[in-house]
Amino acid sequence: MTDAHLFAIGVVLAWLAGIRVYLTVFGVGVAGALGWLDLPQALEATQSPWVLGVSGALAAAEFFADKIPGVDSGWDLLHTLLRVPVGAFLAAATLSPDGELGAGALATGAGVALGSHLLKSGSRALLNTSPEPVSNWTASVTEDVAVVGGLALVFAYPWLVFSIALLVSILLALALWWVWRKLFRRPPRPMTG
Repeated sequence: MTDAHLFAIGVVLAWLAGIRVYLTVFGVGVAGALGWLDLPQALEATQSPWVLGVSGALAAAEFFADKIPGVDSGWDLLHTLLRVPVGAFLAAATLSPDGELGAGALATGAGVALGSHLLKSGSRALLNTSPEPVSNWTASVTEDVAVVGGLALVFAYPWLVFSIALLVSILLALALWWVWRKLFRRPPRPMTG
């Protein structure tokens, strides 16, 4: 794979970690452990039985916690501290031929993971204002499917998944901005004369 392909894969993995950190780590580890992928040296840690066991158990916990309105926002808040550094690691480890993590790749991965995390948690916070749970469940299942689909396709079609992630991020940011403006628009002041 070329460096450009590895860059796209690293950015997508960081983006996915911002949405579902444990599922992303678990998916990369399983793919490496089963021989589906030849992981870069720095990513080989994800194949460890301990990492697979812990990330798999936490991915299952997150699957259920993310379906409960209110709990999902608390989970997102708590995991801000984890999603960003893991996204940074995944991006840098993907680009590292010798196990050394570059500062630029770490910063890029951290920024991408933070961006996708903020879009996810922002949209979920708005959805939590809805009294019915269906929108939360739909959003959560959509995120699960997006991460699994992204992991399944990113290594074969990195630029396609990169483009989809970029497009989804832009559309979600625009939708959140529009909803925010509608919800918090100040009424016009009456003219006094």
